[in-house]
Amino acid sequence: MALPDRIATVSRHAVRARRLCILFVILFIQGCAQLPPQNASSLSYAFDRPEETRLGREIQPHLQGQPGDSGFYIQDTGLQAFLQRAALIEAAEQSIDAQYYIWNGDVSGTYLARRLLVAADRGVRVRLLLDDINVDGGDTMLVALDQHPNIEIAIYNPFAVRRGIGKWLGFLTDFQRLNQRMHNKTFVADGALGIMGGRNIGDEYFDLHPQVNFRDRDVLIAGPIVADLSANFDAFWNSASSYPISQLEPDAAQGQGLNVQLDQLRVAASDTTGLTRVPPQNATSAFEYMAQVLALLTWAEGRLVFDSPVVNSQAETDRPQRSAQALYQLVEQADKEILVESAYLILGDDQLDILEQIRARGVRVLALTNSLASNDLTTNHAGYARRRGTMLANGLELYELRPDAAGCANWIEMPGFCGQGAVGLHAKSAVFDRKTLYIGSFNINLRSIYLNSETVLVIHSPQLAEQLAQDIEAAMAPENSWRVTRDADGQLLWSADEEQSWTHEPATGFWRRFKSGLFSLLPMEKYL
Repeated sequence: MALPDRIATVSRHAVRARRLCILFVILFIQGCAQLPPQNASSLSYAFDRPEETRLGREIQPHLQGQPGDSGFYIQDTGLQAFLQRAALIEAAEQSIDAQYYIWNGDVSGTYLARRLLVAADRGVRVRLLLDDINVDGGDTMLVALDQHPNIEIAIYNPFAVRRGIGKWLGFLTDFQRLNQRMHNKTFVADGALGIMGGRNIGDEYFDLHPQVNFRDRDVLIAGPIVADLSANFDAFWNSASSYPISQLEPDAAQGQGLNVQLDQLRVAASDTTGLTRVPPQNATSAFEYMAQVLALLTWAEGRLVFDSPVVNSQAETDRPQRSAQALYQLVEQADKEILVESAYLILGDDQLDILEQIRARGVRVLALTNSLASNDLTTNHAGYARRRGTMLANGLELYELRPDAAGCANWIEMPGFCGQGAVGLHAKSAVFDRKTLYIGSFNINLRSIYLNSETVLVIHSPQLAEQLAQDIEAAMAPENSWRVTRDADGQLLWSADEEQSWTHEPATGFWRRFKSGLFSLLPMEKYL
């Protein structure tokens, strides 16, 4: 071998060795990293005297003649969901509790954060609980907000290393604990009104993203169930898995510019740049807006179900959680029809057996989920595709959302978006015999069944059930979704109508189909 070739070979080996050493050091440091011991602090609980607030008094007339029932308003569009959250922030007098899997620092997320600061300035206690999976360890805005005497921010199930590649390498050394995430999405103002469902805080959930917006669903709640929503929040807030952000970011909490940053947030608090509609920005306009919504509440029997917070790394992950058990019960009770709408649809062997059993009873099961073209996560689609043929064989009637769905005009209230951007499915809902609804943060997948914590709402209302069933059926129409079937040889077919069909996933290129097919070879459905 010539000398230059030997030098080149040695150089390559040296580079590889150096990379291995760096990886070893990172993993060693990651393995040594630990969460700080939690400070001894008193527990805190939700405000429970809504009758002392104006929001509570506004609701009282609606409660008359509704013993034991709660009021529900389904937030079908992102604009509705955004405006109602914004209005509740302005209307609150005593407390705001917000619990989210994702809170983006985009137009809508920053606007709502600034309005929470305004609420705190007028004396409202704000508690914000965020899962750490999507929190940037260097987010100084959260640390600055936490400095306010009326604002407390906590991080659920945090990573020991909270930024950079070290955060994601944490899965290698602490997989069991870190793989269980708080997927709940709840919002309660003054213990009087609450919101729960599938939406996180971010532009794509509120009809504000220029490229992709989600078809999603939340429920505004009044009445007795709001107290259960607060109990859900308190369970996670007071969990041993929740850490004050100041404890996780002690250096940032001592920073000199935090008060300046708070002042900057105050100055920009009323800035509506990027919003398509000016939301209520004071109590008067907020109550005027909410009065119109409260008049539209449907009163019915309901039940809130939420999973227990993770308390240690040895938590049981092979037993269906409470939210899944509630779903199983409704499935067992169904006599005629089950309509499902789920952003991610991944069934394991146990769930496939249940599907086969209920089809044998004559119960029709129809499901709408994302197509590969509309799915924001190719890996999740791969897990679904791995089981898709078996779901069809077991009797599921399957539909996949089109990114160019004509229904966008009714679902997304953003001028000029439809026809230019793509629509994706993020809703998590089911209707049983057109009598009962199941709505929440729960995807029909193994992660929601076994790993993530979820919050779901079961409503017994033929009126709301029929409304939701019609919405799901409309989304299954050929102009909105592709029907997935199998031919006599078992080959998958996608069809929009009798004249249009495909033998591969429509509106996708070879490379994306290849990646999905490659991922589908891996038995990792539970972790998607």
